[in-house]
Amino acid sequence: MKITRTHINDVLLLDPVVHGDARGFFFEVWNQKTFASAGIPDVFVQDNHSRSVQGTLRGLHYQIKQSQGKLVRVIAGSVFDVAVDLRRHSPTFGQWVGATLSESNHRMMWVPPGFAHGFYVTTPYAEFVYKCTDFYAQPHERTLQWNDPDVGIEWPIPSGSEPILSDKDRHGTLFKQTDCFE
Repeated sequence: MKITRTHINDVLLLDPVVHGDARGFFFEVWNQKTFASAGIPDVFVQDNHSRSVQGTLRGLHYQIKQSQGKLVRVIAGSVFDVAVDLRRHSPTFGQWVGATLSESNHRMMWVPPGFAHGFYVTTPYAEFVYKCTDFYAQPHERTLQWNDPDVGIEWPIPSGSEPILSDKDRHGTLFKQTDCFE
């Protein structure tokens, strides 16, 4: 497993060693020893799976209490995946990391607790799966505005297009007003 630290040191990109032949491929999705050596927790309490059509933007979601670390990957299609640092005392507070995750590159991203997370679907559809370090807690869920000008995420949305958004994502909170982690 190749583990790469991004410019936000706690967000990791993980590229597994893929063994392939005429039958298909195999790779390790989770190995406690390997991931622990990179600082990724070994307890996940919930697995989630979503399927979205091209142009869908989900996020930027986080929980202000019961903050979830997420180990994310794509099993069909491709997405542009984003993590935004919402830890007030972090040197990268307000900065974002983005990476393409796809069924063909098998790349995973570790999004630690204290970050907002979201993705944009760049193929006709994508299936997105992720492991969480804490349970979903609706009363603590928050949504950071996906296109906040102070964060400045460079989404790969084609010129003249609008993303497909849920009502929750359409009405996210601006960075200047959002709940952050102390």
